[in-house]
Amino acid sequence: MSSEIAIKLQNVSKCYHIYDKPRDRLMQMVAGQRKQYYREFWALKDVSFEIKKGETVGIVGRNGSGKSTLLQVICGTLNQTVGDVQTLGRIGALLELGSGFNPEFTGHENVYMNAAILGLSRAEVDERYADIAAFADIGEFIHQPVKTYSSGMIVRLAFAVQAMVDPDILIVDEALAVGDERFQRKCFARLDELKAKGTSILFVSHSGPQVVELCDRAILMERGERVCTGSPMEVVRAYQKLIYAPAEEQPRLIEEFRAIGTDRIAVEASPVEAEQNAPEQDQYFDAGMVPESTTVYPEQGARIDAFEVFDKEGRRCNVLKAGGEYDIVMRGNLTDAVSRVFFAMHIRTVSGVVITGQRFPDEGKYFDCEGAEREFRVTFSCKMVMLPGVYFVGGGVWSESEPTLCHRILDASMFRVVSDQGLRSFGYMDVSVDEPALELF
Repeated sequence: MSSEIAIKLQNVSKCYHIYDKPRDRLMQMVAGQRKQYYREFWALKDVSFEIKKGETVGIVGRNGSGKSTLLQVICGTLNQTVGDVQTLGRIGALLELGSGFNPEFTGHENVYMNAAILGLSRAEVDERYADIAAFADIGEFIHQPVKTYSSGMIVRLAFAVQAMVDPDILIVDEALAVGDERFQRKCFARLDELKAKGTSILFVSHSGPQVVELCDRAILMERGERVCTGSPMEVVRAYQKLIYAPAEEQPRLIEEFRAIGTDRIAVEASPVEAEQNAPEQDQYFDAGMVPESTTVYPEQGARIDAFEVFDKEGRRCNVLKAGGEYDIVMRGNLTDAVSRVFFAMHIRTVSGVVITGQRFPDEGKYFDCEGAEREFRVTFSCKMVMLPGVYFVGGGVWSESEPTLCHRILDASMFRVVSDQGLRSFGYMDVSVDEPALELF
């Protein structure tokens, strides 16, 4: 294996033997190869991929798709049935909640035990113990048995051990979903530090925005197979479309997603690098600005026909002036299959991060629209506080009853924000209110 590759899987499969009755296990031991008393369940099927040193790769997929089994095979806690797994360097892993901890031992004792398993000497653990305890921040509980810990405390200690020993490969399996927001932010900041040091990170999450923001690539798993590998935004979009699709549509979608391999959105990579010159009066609409990444979900009681942006003069536009007032309009139809619904709109960056959105009516409220088919038009009025760059608009219609998602479109339209003034803000949004003041003493 090349020294630039941290993880390499070749044609990896994992098979479990499923016995219908307990006695069948004994019968199988007696029968040997002559008769089979079990059913085969393939949790992984011919999975192959490589992860480079310093690369962060997200894995998404529905429950039961093989994500956790895959991570355990990579870590070595499960043996594959077929195929080859190669890893280079020390592996730190956050798998099942509390895995690797002895519940009878104190947190202090578990720190030393886990660090020893990772290959650290006692002297090395002594040197890093203060940092581990400070990162976990569970106070005097570190001297209490782990069996007395809450789930959040277990995650804090587990992440602190795995992340503070500077692993070459860090594997995180949905564990961060347990901690509070403040601790999650600290974890993601630590992940950024590890990435900067060249640590390879394998990250499993059901949170699309986390995968898009954190990862360099993403993998979609379904029924034990690697369906596709590509840009995080494209893979997450495929995953979200799959989980909301009717069962009869899913096989077709899976075959469609196998073609995913590169991000086909050919627009600016960073908002601050976008054109900043204000448009002339007749340049408020660019007919060539059409997204290539539009994803349309199945219609289940509603159909969205268009997302359009209008200025206050009623002109349809997609070249918007920073600070201007605009209306984002969603048009479509409702069928008699839905009754109480709400509408939502969001704006994404080029990398797929949702930077703002709005539902209508407010959370917990719905529009009662039971009856015959009818058209709808929802207007979201907003001030364009985004900094110059390219952005994508999407949204959907949801129902109080099943099916919850009536229709949804991602990247239905796109627009460019421009400015004729010098920029003071940076990032995505201009939140400045007054001119900053400077005092020197």
